[in-house]
Order: sequence, then structure tokens, then C-alpha cells
Amino acid sequence: MKAASGGTRKPVCFASWSFRCCVVCNSRLACPSGMVLTRLRAGPGRSVAKRVCGVVLDHFDAQYFRELGAAWAAARDVLTSPSCWQYAVLLNRFNYPFDLEEDLHLKGYRTILQRSLPHCPESLKCYLSSTPGRMPSERHQVGNLKKYYLLNAASLLPVLALEPKDGEKVLDLCAAPGGKSIALLQCAYPGYLHCNECDGLRLRWLRQTLESFIPQPLVNVIKVSELDGREVGDAQPETFDKVLVDAPCSNDRSWLFSSESQKAACRISQRRNLPVLQIELLRSAIKALRPGGFLVYSTCTLSKAENQDVISEVLNTHSNVVPVDIEDMARTCSQDFTFAPTGQECGLLVIPDKGKAWGPIC
Repeated sequence: MKAASGGTRKPVCFASWSFRCCVVCNSRLACPSGMVLTRLRAGPGRSVAKRVCGVVLDHFDAQYFRELGAAWAAARDVLTSPSCWQYAVLLNRFNYPFDLEEDLHLKGYRTILQRSLPHCPESLKCYLSSTPGRMPSERHQVGNLKKYYLLNAASLLPVLALEPKDGEKVLDLCAAPGGKSIALLQCAYPGYLHCNECDGLRLRWLRQTLESFIPQPLVNVIKVSELDGREVGDAQPETFDKVLVDAPCSNDRSWLFSSESQKAACRISQRRNLPVLQIELLRSAIKALRPGGFLVYSTCTLSKAENQDVISEVLNTHSNVVPVDIEDMARTCSQDFTFAPTGQECGLLVIPDKGKAWGPIC
């Protein structure tokens, strides 16, 4: 969505995605830059197998076969098979791991996005392997910057759709655990970055992530707050050049492995309330956006109700908002990602597929 300057209309660059919380959970293993890359495996007597929650899977089958048709079958196979999952390695330009980068090349890793997206900054270096598996995460150490961040590669697309530039004022409205804020800072040096998270536990996670990747001089231009995102727009109207709304959602990957059926059933019953929250967050974000600014909305669910329907509602009720066509991104990134039709030129839906296990993100 893009905001029009000098008028009452607020065309804002609206990009819809599908995959919010697919940031990889950190494993408590250190990986110095010079060590040989390894895959996480179960030790003797241990198992890393996850159990799919039947209650959630039955619910997803009923909904996503209806919404996605045959595409759901391939996505289902990937989502229910953690051994197929892939993890990208985002290098930290503030503590660049040259030895690690050389090792990645030797192991057959390759960069993504830079060749396919003309506006992808050279400072953003993300590597992936064609085979499933993941590197160990680095341990948080006060005073030491981490060299890389593990993530689902599709989570970079909302950041790149935002097209951050040096000197801009940027709002990450639902910022925890911090992966997209870190990616944004690999792309540009904002004049001001406001990272907001309303949940206290997730806020601590966000602070630790920023502390682990960002040098002190840059920390001075970052504000971290614990505000209700629905109130930020009224508190800071027409303030930001760019706004990212990586909204709370039903997080398909995580929900499929709910450990308790009763808790899973409760989540499903509450799922219908999420679009209301997502719309309220978007309306707040629009208020916080200056005329001529850009906004990107993203989730980590395949749900039409939380993606296309949310965007349609906002576009239908905000005459000052203009959608921006981002379909070209799907065409140029099809080598690395599988996209499902959304029926909206301003929206993309990344679905997990064999050999391209990224997403969901919309």
C-alpha cells in the first residue's frame, strides 16, 4: 500500500504475504565462524521427531483443500515432515563471517534473491542449501555480535517488498522475535527504527535478538516499545515512511505440532477472532504511515480469512489506501519459492513445496 503525497488519498504499497512466525527457534548450540558446518541429528537415546496434532491437521485439511485445492497436498506433505524443512542462513553484516561464508560455498550453499530481485541490496547475504537440515544456532553472549541468523527464507520477502532505504523512519509493528527487524537492518541504515511488541515475554526475546546482532552506534537509532499495536497509529500519526505489519496469526507450522489436543482445539475455536485483530492492527498502521509511505502486511498462515480477506476489508473501507502490484516478485523469485494464486495483484502467497520448503508466508 502506498500513501499519496499532497492529497487526501494515501496510496500505500500493500503487499500481502503468508507466513508470519516461521522464524526458526534457536537451538542452544554455539557455532564459531571457523567450525565445519553440521546438521542437527538426534543423539543416542534421543529423538527430535515431532508428532503432528490430528485435531489441527483435520481442521487444516478441511479448510485448505477447499481454499488451495491440489496445492494443499504438496504443502501438507512438507508441513507434516520436519525432516524436509529447510533453513536459510542470513549473514550479519555488522560482524561479517568471512570464514563461514567460504565454508558455506564449499558445502554447496548458494545465495538467494540477489540475482532474482533487482532491488535486493548487496548488503543482504542469505545462503541456503538444496538439501534439508539446519546449522546449529549461535548462543547469545552479552557483548558479542552473532555472525548469522537462521530463518525461513520466505520471511525475507515482506522486508524486500518494503524496499527499505537509508535514512527512512520505519515501524515494525509486531516485531518479536526480531528476525525481520534484523533483515531490514541488513538492507539499509534507517534514520529511525521503531520495533514494537505488546507481549512482555516476546519483548525480551526481541531485545535479546537486537542486542545479539546490532552494534551499539546503530542501537541509538532503534526504539523498542511494549505498546498495543492497535494504539500506535493514534499515538504517532503520519510518522513513518515504511511500516511492516507482521501480524499475529494462526502460524500453521507451529500449530500442526501442538502438544495438547485440548489446547489445539481451543486455538482453533479462537482462530476466527484473529482477522478482527489483524484488521485493527492494519488500521493503526495506516494511521502511523505518512502520505506517500509504504506498508507491507504479512502472516505465516495459509488462511484466506487472515490474508486476502483482511486486505480486502481494509481496501474496501479505506479510500486513502492504494494497493501496489507485486506480482512481478513472484515471477522473478519462482526459482526459489512456490507461489499459490491469491486473486490479488497486491498479494503473494508462498506455500511449502518439495525442494522449496519455504513458507507459508503471505
